[in-house]
Amino acid sequence: MIEFGIDSILQQNPSWKKQRIGFVTNHAATTNTLEYSRKALLENGFNVVCLFSPEHGLDIKGEDGAFIENGIDTLTQLPIVSLYGKKLAPTKEDVANLDCILFDIPDIGCRFYTYLWTLTHVLEACAKLKKPLIILDRPNPISGDLINAEGPILNEVECNSFIGRWAMPLRHACTLGELALFFNAKKLIGATVEVIKCNHWQRNYFQHNWQMNFVPTSPAMQHFNAALLYPGLGLLEATNISEGRGTQKAFEVVGAPWLQHEIVCSIFNELQDNVLLFPTTFIPNTSKYVNELCYGVGFTINNVATFQPVYTALLLIQLIKQLHPENFKWTTYPTLVNPNGTGHLDKLLGIENSEAIFELPMQAFLQKIEQITFVGNWQQTIEPYLLYE
Repeated sequence: MIEFGIDSILQQNPSWKKQRIGFVTNHAATTNTLEYSRKALLENGFNVVCLFSPEHGLDIKGEDGAFIENGIDTLTQLPIVSLYGKKLAPTKEDVANLDCILFDIPDIGCRFYTYLWTLTHVLEACAKLKKPLIILDRPNPISGDLINAEGPILNEVECNSFIGRWAMPLRHACTLGELALFFNAKKLIGATVEVIKCNHWQRNYFQHNWQMNFVPTSPAMQHFNAALLYPGLGLLEATNISEGRGTQKAFEVVGAPWLQHEIVCSIFNELQDNVLLFPTTFIPNTSKYVNELCYGVGFTINNVATFQPVYTALLLIQLIKQLHPENFKWTTYPTLVNPNGTGHLDKLLGIENSEAIFELPMQAFLQKIEQITFVGNWQQTIEPYLLYE
């Protein structure tokens, strides 16, 4: 069975165990026997004195993009400082009585999933405030095989935001520990960083190879298939197509009351053979089209090892747009970090004027998305910071 960084550190007696520890974590961070990381640390004598939580809060119940207040953890009675509320990084006052910062939050391998960027803000704060950062690493659930990485590479000059601060692929195929080492060096942050590695994980593993159930990482990220589809279907946030939020199948079904779902499935399935679309219906109870019947599509992935979620979603959006010129629209997506919600597709894709790509004729469009999903020399760039074979 896979051992996470938390499992590894519980078997050790590190020099900082009795120091005053601030712990950046959430409810999705567990041992491989599904005990909450913060509870396991305290039970094993680690001197955790306060908690920091990312987007969705410690309990991972907060709505997407919603302001999260400080609070008290009902499990440990420790104070919680929100890093997705009045601030995005710990302040001097927050860490004044701490000796080190510990980080353990599961990621899902996608650039616009915000836990990575909370880590970068913590990384910068630790450097500035001279506090060591220890990262309890976790496997990438949608594979660490760099052949599976997909662009676009973020244009950090024009498209920098909290869902993408710095240049990297949309699907990155790394662990958060590796990315922390990479950014600490490349951005000359200068933090003192230690990564506690996972054991028994191989880069080509997907979550279903871990021999344990998928632990939901946020309200809309309930299953492995959602995580695998998310780097592509997350782009639908910038459209008036429901991404399945408000159902039990968020990011596993997409649709709208006006979608000609059977036609979409038929044409899409003729264009490629790596994923099979099938017609379905759903009624969201939150987000887009609340309490409306949506005609949607679901996804049967034929081979997870060769599936390209970003390319797939770009093609699907283009097909829906062409089939529904009167209905399809680009939309805003307001959040705490982007209150007016403008430019959301550019921020998600990481490229400027991205809507223009969808004005291209189909053949030119296919050539363009082939080009932008290519990750260039990412493997060579990240290789010095990789921790696993």
